[in-house]
Amino acid sequence: MKKLIAVVLAMALLSPLAYAAEEKKEEKAPAATAVKEFWVFKDKGAKENHFIPSGWMGDYGDLKLNDQSTDNPYSGTTCIQFTYTAKKSQSQGWAGVYWQNPANNWGSKKGGFDLTGMTKLTFWARGAKGREIIQKFVIGGMGMGSVKATYPDSSSVEFGPVELTDTWKQYTINLVGKDLSYMSGGFGWVTTADLNADGATFYLDDIKFEVDPTMKAEGKKIEAMPFYVYADRSSVNNHFIPSGWMGDFGDIKYDGASKEDPYLGDSCIKIVYSGKASNGARWAGIYWQNPANNWGTVDKGFDLSKATKVTFWAKGAKGGERIEEFKLGGIMGEFSDSDASGIGPVILNKEWTQYTIDLKGKDLSYIIGGFCWATNVDVNPDGATFYLDEIKYE
Repeated sequence: MKKLIAVVLAMALLSPLAYAAEEKKEEKAPAATAVKEFWVFKDKGAKENHFIPSGWMGDYGDLKLNDQSTDNPYSGTTCIQFTYTAKKSQSQGWAGVYWQNPANNWGSKKGGFDLTGMTKLTFWARGAKGREIIQKFVIGGMGMGSVKATYPDSSSVEFGPVELTDTWKQYTINLVGKDLSYMSGGFGWVTTADLNADGATFYLDDIKFEVDPTMKAEGKKIEAMPFYVYADRSSVNNHFIPSGWMGDFGDIKYDGASKEDPYLGDSCIKIVYSGKASNGARWAGIYWQNPANNWGTVDKGFDLSKATKVTFWAKGAKGGERIEEFKLGGIMGEFSDSDASGIGPVILNKEWTQYTIDLKGKDLSYIIGGFCWATNVDVNPDGATFYLDEIKYE
């Protein structure tokens, strides 16, 4: 009897510890380190699939998803088909999709996987016609930089831009040295209406994390020059997204694929500013950012240290339009731009004119705000229509 009581007491004392250990275990991301590959998508309904393509972003109304397409899959019986119309249904000018765990998890829900040991992510992709451009493919980043995120991802990685061919091609994202201990955003893609003015249909298949001991860590990349903000409507060389609409944003109309007498190529940027002060600010402007809507909350700056100037071409529809400032950098936040520079005010000519922003002596090691313009109703009481083209760092 004494022995039985002793056993019961021991169990009673141990059970809270066992419960605490189990609770602690549950809080840790499920480990995938015992396997050599960890699938995002293998085939429709495959038991190996992880993550859900639930994180629709930007102009989500422009997207259609068929996750069981039988149109020439790379392997298996199905692949993923996306159709992007580029109609700007939500007036964003860009769109994308994240695979998340659980669904619709932007860092507010527990559900990430521990992918420690994985050294790369590979996937196969093709365009319906070829030359479709994906601005970037992404891994992680859920809740990073947000004080509201309870369960942020441990890392964020980007790859691109990518110009697709009309045949299947494998792509590899290097993950060596990345903290993959908690990843709820398994995979994603983003593109823009500027890059795909007529829309795009493309396919994805066999998306998976892998262990590859031959992979080596990548060093910090210093971008080569010239580095374009805008080259043409569908150029793979374009960087940054014109997502940072400011002030009287309701007064702005933006067309990144205007064919009205471009300076070079087949298109230019057309901006119409009504000057109606629809949001009560009496001024307006647009920042080109990386990624979209990044006001210093996301660690995704480019190292543009090799640049000594930014050049761009501009003209007014009538001539005499006044832009108070053209600028780069200057976005402040947790991940601030490393410097800023600009020119202005600028009185536009009716003919294309090249302008230069001097960058000598500037710290360009971290730039998320690639380009910007701003003006106001006081200097444009009747509004202003103007054009931009060939915006680049040199």
